[in-house]
Amino acid sequence: MNSIICIAGPTASGKTALAVELAKETNGEVISCDSMQIYRHMDIGTAKPTREEMQGIVHHMLDVAEPGEEFSVSRYCAMADPILQDILSRGKRAIIAGGTGLYMDSLIRGNDFAPFPSTGMRQKLERQADEAGMEAMLKLLGSIDPESAQRLHLADRKRILRALEVYYETGETITAHNARTQALPPRYTPLWLGLDFDPRQELYRRIDLRVGLMLEAGLEQELHRLLAMGIAPGSTALQAIGYKEFLSALEGRATLEEAADQVRQASRHYAKRQLTWFRRNKAIHWLLRRPGQTQEEILEQARQVLLNFDN
Repeated sequence: MNSIICIAGPTASGKTALAVELAKETNGEVISCDSMQIYRHMDIGTAKPTREEMQGIVHHMLDVAEPGEEFSVSRYCAMADPILQDILSRGKRAIIAGGTGLYMDSLIRGNDFAPFPSTGMRQKLERQADEAGMEAMLKLLGSIDPESAQRLHLADRKRILRALEVYYETGETITAHNARTQALPPRYTPLWLGLDFDPRQELYRRIDLRVGLMLEAGLEQELHRLLAMGIAPGSTALQAIGYKEFLSALEGRATLEEAADQVRQASRHYAKRQLTWFRRNKAIHWLLRRPGQTQEEILEQARQVLLNFDN
């Protein structure tokens, strides 16, 4: 029996429902792999599974951080890997489900994210960026690691400073670090399942439906509560799709309907990026839902792949 199943796919493709059904059938527990569902108090806008949707199945890596906190792939792996090990040690199946490809790939590969000692380098770089500007910091990175500098956008302050920090703390560029990590064999060898739709328009229809349901469930009120808690509008958490667009409406820069349209459009673009990421993984068995097919038929496809894999 393969003890790990990864369920990947774009937003609104039905990953949670499939994970729950497979967990029920295979004595499993679910590890969420969503970079926004890790935040407490952010339930509606992140489409976090409800207790009813969980159907009694244990879900991990939900509500593990406050919205004002910074979160990263390294922190995710540091928290999720012991949980994964514990599930396996109890003879159960671990079902990792979500749409954050970087988190999922890093967890499976077992990427090494050893924390740096508190040397003050990050704070020094932050002050330097405030004084010199990000254009100067990107130019500095270009002199050290041209490949990273070319790949990163000027507005991506966090990753630019992270790349500089890695170099100054280790003497190795982040490009070299990533190449070395990719060359190592993965720590785990899961069964990979991917969810998609044929035609793609059906996925977009589901995304539009989800946005409408979020509004009905009280997404606007949830955003008000987060702001009342003191969560800064510019925080990482509130830059998530579904929140930042409605911030514009609350600030009078858009109507609610315009904000909803922006969420729909941003979600479609995000789904395309997710599919581009996951399509690079040749180990994924894609489960395509075609017109007229039900959730049960998709589940049956997954059962057959799992049966062949276990045998």
